Amino acid sequence: MSNPNPTTSAPAELATAPSDCCVSGIKHAGTPAGKTVTIAGIETYLSEPPSSSLNKSKSGDDASGGKGKGVILYFSDIYGPFYLNGQLLQDYFASRGYTVLGCDYFFGDPVHTHTEPGFDRNTWVGEKREKAREVVPGWVKGVRELYGKETKYCTVGYCFGGPFALDLATGNDVVAAAFAHPAFLNEDHFTKIKRPLLMSCAETDPTFPPESRRRAEDLLVAAKARYHIQVFAGVKHGFAVRGNPEVGDEWWAKEESARGVIAWFDRFTKVDKE
Repeated sequence: MSNPNPTTSAPAELATAPSDCCVSGIKHAGTPAGKTVTIAGIETYLSEPPSSSLNKSKSGDDASGGKGKGVILYFSDIYGPFYLNGQLLQDYFASRGYTVLGCDYFFGDPVHTHTEPGFDRNTWVGEKREKAREVVPGWVKGVRELYGKETKYCTVGYCFGGPFALDLATGNDVVAAAFAHPAFLNEDHFTKIKRPLLMSCAETDPTFPPESRRRAEDLLVAAKARYHIQVFAGVKHGFAVRGNPEVGDEWWAKEESARGVIAWFDRFTKVDKE
């Protein structure tokens, strides 16, 4: 006799929860160029493109509404969008012609502020993930209301932020997506994808190991998705945000990952020149 209440099994996990590898790395040096704004009740790091990169109309006026090539929705690792490394990375994206918005789904409580004895990082991650999943849809809606439906949106997620970028890539809110060394991904993120995806991956990554990366590629092929995969030798989880500037392979990979994100987004945000 068949089961009148069949259960649906959860999709297989491909990227696990953040672990020790997610709190390693080097703090960079520099001066942030962005500012803090509030969108949908959430503090947001805003970095804007230089005026020289704005799209100009025939009259010479800014034809982009101040947004440049488009808007990048930046979903940070557990250090948050206001950590210096993340700010400098967002500023780089802005310097290449995009308005960049980093959602502080940690509400001023990123992981690196917790130095107290006995801090339970796993509990913290679980609570923050639940809250982030609750507030991100409203934040995305607020961004789209602020910058308009005609704007071209892209999204990038790092570690904790990976699934938020992938969630958007399964819908119609963005034209392209990217992630680096992600956490919390499952097979559905790849089987249901609708938008072009760049995967920026470390050779050594306990959170998104090689077998998961290869399975993700198989799923993307089966889904006939548009995708590109970067795999950097000699680096580990966290390289794209917290790579060591004193280690040549790490710094080149960190910089090349960022350049790759911009090149990928440029493919799908180009405006035909008149």
